[in-house]
Amino acid sequence: MNKTTDATTDFWDAKQYMYFGNERLRPALDLLAYVPEQEPQRVADLGCGTGNVSALLKARWPAADVLGVDSSENMLAAAAAAVPECRFERADLAHWQPEGLLDVIYSNATLQWLPDHLALFPRLLSFLRGGAWLAVQMPAMHDAPLRKMQAELARSPAFAPHLRGVPQQPSILTAENYYDLLRSRASKLDIWETTYLHTLCGENAVAEWAAGTSLRPYLEALPEDKRAAFRAAYAETMREAYPQRENGVTLLPFKRLFIVANV
Repeated sequence: MNKTTDATTDFWDAKQYMYFGNERLRPALDLLAYVPEQEPQRVADLGCGTGNVSALLKARWPAADVLGVDSSENMLAAAAAAVPECRFERADLAHWQPEGLLDVIYSNATLQWLPDHLALFPRLLSFLRGGAWLAVQMPAMHDAPLRKMQAELARSPAFAPHLRGVPQQPSILTAENYYDLLRSRASKLDIWETTYLHTLCGENAVAEWAAGTSLRPYLEALPEDKRAAFRAAYAETMREAYPQRENGVTLLPFKRLFIVANV
């Protein structure tokens, strides 16, 4: 899934991201299930990543032209090899626009990486023909230790000199803010939040989870001889914040925001 707005930079490791593929796929399936039955002709999967959800969109709507869009060359290479029945395009989602109107815009765990949602969401709605659907899911973890400790560690004396240029992921709006933004622009609008209690295995399970997504920009920005120390320090804070149970399982409560709008 698209995790950076710079199409010239590729932080994302497809293999590491898919290490928790089942856990990452469940919210995508929940979002897709909420889009009503229809026969769309043109579908866009924004932040398609490795194409696993693009394949699901194509399976649900076999007659549709499904276009996956992502900024990561690494992810798109995996997607093109795995899902040849879909088309894929590398682009900066902050500036991307389709050729013609769309019937469905679907985005799973991507738009949280883009700034200025007050302008972004109306812009996405403008790409839809009348009666079409926007379906979005975004992590809402900005106040959770998973994300907060990354920023705190990046500001520590040992790493700050190397990480000052790493852009911080912008905070998403509240559910109420999205309602106020979209209610006059949509004929139907549903917004809800779900917390998934992921059961992860391994001594550093939460750090491994983050290594496939939000930790990547920090690791890529660090000199090679600093990466192991940063990852080890982060893993230690994650073991404290999310302690391993007696049965070896680590519980990761992961909150996500869902938006489904019909124009």
